[in-house]
Formats: sequence, C-alpha cells, structure tokens
Amino acid sequence: MLKILIIGGTGNISSSVSRLAVEKGYSVTVLNRGRRETIEGAEHLYADVYDRDSMEKALKGRQWDVVADFIAFGKEDAERDISIFSGRINQFIFISSASCYSKRLPVSSPITESMALSNPYSPYAQNKIAAERAFMKAFDDEGFPITIVRPSHTYSTRLIVPIGDGGEYTIIDRIRKGLPVVSPGDGTSLWTVTHSDDFAKGFVGLFALQKAVGNAYHITSDETLTWDGIYMEMGRAIGQEPRIVHAPSCIIEREDPRARANLIGDKMWSAVFDNSKIKAAVPGFTCTIPFSIGIRRTIAWFEKNEKIINPQTNAIIDGVIKRMKRAWG
Repeated sequence: MLKILIIGGTGNISSSVSRLAVEKGYSVTVLNRGRRETIEGAEHLYADVYDRDSMEKALKGRQWDVVADFIAFGKEDAERDISIFSGRINQFIFISSASCYSKRLPVSSPITESMALSNPYSPYAQNKIAAERAFMKAFDDEGFPITIVRPSHTYSTRLIVPIGDGGEYTIIDRIRKGLPVVSPGDGTSLWTVTHSDDFAKGFVGLFALQKAVGNAYHITSDETLTWDGIYMEMGRAIGQEPRIVHAPSCIIEREDPRARANLIGDKMWSAVFDNSKIKAAVPGFTCTIPFSIGIRRTIAWFEKNEKIINPQTNAIIDGVIKRMKRAWG
C-alpha cells in the first residue's frame, strides 16, 4: 500500500486530492496546523511547516513513498523540503502554478509544459518559478525525486473571479442584487477553469509514477470559457442575469493595485492548455465536471458556510464602473 504524505491537504485543491487518495485505498497522512476540517479516513499530523523543529518532531522516524506539498511557495520553502525529505521518499510533488507561463510571448495556443516560465508582474508566480528551479537543481545535482504540477484556475470552495478574492462571496452577492460586475477587456478572452475533483484525478494518477520524476505537468480541464461566459454561468446558477460592464485591465489596475499581478500578469491573457502530457502519463484522465455544474456546487458550499462580502472589493468594482462612465461621457 502506498504511503502518502500531503502537506496542507485541506484546502481548495488539496482536499479533493486527499479524499481521492483515501478513496483509492492509499495510506494517507495529512500534515498541517489543524485549523480546518479533517479528512475522513486519513491520519492527521499537526505541525507548522515554517517551524523546522515542529516539522522534525512530527515527522521523526516516519517514511513515505510520496510527499505532496501544497503550501510551499518560494525558494526557501523548496530548500526546506529538499533538506527534510532527501533520502526519505521516492517522489516529491511540488504544486507550482500555470501563472508561471510567459503568456505575454507571441506564441500560439494551446500552452504546453515546454513554454518559457516568466512573469514580471506577479511576485507569487516569481516565487513559484524560483522554487521550481531549486527543486530541478536538486534533481540534477542530487537526484531529488521531484515532480512539478502546475494547476491553472482550479475551484471548489473558491469562486472564479477576475477582481477580488475567490474566497469571497462578493461577486455572487452583486449578481443577486442586480449590481453590475466588471469583466476585463471586452469579456471575450478565453480562460480555463477546472474543478478540484477533476484536477485530483490527474494529480493522484502521478503518485509513484517513476516516469513523472524530473518532469512537469499542468493539469487542467479542456473546457474554456470567456470571462463573460463565466459570469453568465454564475447568473444561471442563481437565476439572475448578470449586468456586465467591460473595462480595460489598465483601468482596473488604477482602482486595484493587485490587478497588476492578478490581471496584467495572468488573467487578461487567454489561457488554453494542451493536456496531452498528463493524459499520456495518466491514461484515462479526463475532466467530467463542466463549469455549469461545478459552479452550482461551489455556490452551494458558500451558502452553507460563511458568505464573506468584502466592502473593499465592492469599492474597487464601483470605482472601475465610475471611471468607465466618465470615459463614456
């Protein structure tokens, strides 16, 4: 029986991975600070990954076949994981991000794993790239058994939004109330959305796969939607047609400095992915949850939990709309 350690394990993406690994019959251990719900059928260890002594105490005398770290973000995190797990595991999976791809380059879609990694706008992407390079150096120099996975916009307990945070309910609240929402550009750029339960199929399929060591994979749906289309599906899910206002990303950035990383560094560019590499590695992998179904599950989750309405996000959206009204005269 495969022994799997998942660091994090209870988040937007990792919960689906943890549950599927348990369902597959693997011996699953989840390590985190214990601040979220537990995963039924998994062993739970509690430690702070940023406290080396805490980690060493929790892991003392233990070995796993596969370790997946969902909360490593930069070079220092990579170096910590390399130091802790070298010689103790058969595979280490680092969760990077598709935001690392250089979407600004004049290349044709779809995106493949060989595409250059560069994102001068997003510190998050820059840190992920630095971590990837540290892991690959350890693979080249020491044989550290790294596999890199790059999710794109993956959702379950987070919404797909171009403005604000996916952990908020703000956009759905605005649509419900008939308030306008902002779509970047003219709303027609293509964006790939993937439900976390679909993502988990490809991810768990990589466990203990020897040919995956030293390789990088993105795992996404083959479904692409426009930003207007994403809003329209949200509206259909709650029975309220959204009022969409289009605005250039540079105008959105003036109201929200975070848009430099989130939009100009990522979401304003079309992102369509070639998934042939993960499909070759994990035969039978396919995504079966269309956004029209997945978004209803996500909204239902929010309805059962805390619905955060962020006044700052509302102010940003209202500010963008005011700017566009002035531009329209």
